[in-house]
Amino acid sequence: MKRPGTPPASNRILAVGGLFFLLVLTALPVLTDETLILGEDLLRTMEKRYGAEARQRLLDWQDLLQKGKQDDELVKIDKVNRFFNTMAFVDDRVHWQAEDYWATPVEFLASKGGDCEDFAIAKYFSLINLGIDENKLTLTYVKALRLNQAHMVLSYYPRPQAEPLILDNLIDAIKPSSQRTDLQPVYSLNGSGLWLAKQRGRGKMVGDSSRLSRWQDLLARMTDEFHRKEGKP
Repeated sequence: MKRPGTPPASNRILAVGGLFFLLVLTALPVLTDETLILGEDLLRTMEKRYGAEARQRLLDWQDLLQKGKQDDELVKIDKVNRFFNTMAFVDDRVHWQAEDYWATPVEFLASKGGDCEDFAIAKYFSLINLGIDENKLTLTYVKALRLNQAHMVLSYYPRPQAEPLILDNLIDAIKPSSQRTDLQPVYSLNGSGLWLAKQRGRGKMVGDSSRLSRWQDLLARMTDEFHRKEGKP
C-alpha cells in the first residue's frame, strides 16, 4: 500500500480487485484464541534481525494478549488498536523492497513498521487470539477520499448486520463506519470469505478468501513462525 499523501497510481482501486482471484492453497489455522506464548527461538531470531527492542515489542504484544482475555470486546479492540498504532507507517517498497508485501504480526512488530495492510492484519489476528469471533472481523479495502488512494482498515461488527466500527492506523479513534465519510468501502475479507463492500455493511459475498494468494502466503509464513517458536522441525 502506498504511503499516505503520495500521488495515487492510475486505477489503483480497480487493480485491487484482481488480487482476490489468484489460485492458491487451502487456508491454514493460525493465531487461534489459545494463549499466545512466543518461544525463545523466535524471539532470538527477531532480536538478531531487528535489534534488542524487537524482542521487547514482541514480549509487550504477548503480555497484551495474555492479560486481555477477560476484557470486554470494546476494551479489547481499543487496546489492540492503540497498541499497533504506535508503530510507524513505512511503504512496502522501502520497508520490504517489494511492491506489495503482507507482513505477519511478528514481522510487523519486530521491524517496528509497515503499511496500512500490516496494521490491519496485525489487529485482526490479535483480536482473534483475544477470543473475538472471526465472523465479527473483516479486513476492508477502502478508498481514502482525502488522500485519493487505496487503503485498508479493520472492521468490527458487534452483532450480525450491525454497522461496523473502524480500526484505522490513520486515527486512534474507533468510529462507526457512518462517521468515516472520508472512507469509501471497496472489498472486505477474512478467513471465511470475500465480500463486495460497496455498502456500509458487510455487503454481498462474492468469493472465498482462500483464492487470495497474498493471504495464503501470509498464513503460510505465520504457520512457519509458530512451528519454529514451538521447536518443531
